Amino acid sequence: MVIAAANGNDHARLGLALAKRRIRRAVDRSRVKRVVRESFRHVRADLPATDIVVLARSRTATMDNATLTAQLARIWRRLARTAD
Repeated sequence: MVIAAANGNDHARLGLALAKRRIRRAVDRSRVKRVVRESFRHVRADLPATDIVVLARSRTATMDNATLTAQLARIWRRLARTAD
């Protein structure tokens, strides 16, 4: 789940909310954070000036990196399209 709001800066910013209650193992939380940050880094220039908060669901921990990256790419495209 993603929450986005316009910011006063000239670039997009990312926030992560990965609760221990949703993703139990620290290694899984770290992996999800790493994948989200890397995906965001690649599309940051294409996104509008927004604050984006990624909220992890329980099923996120069981996704492999390719699936997670594909879902994030779809989210980034949707955010970029809504800004136009």
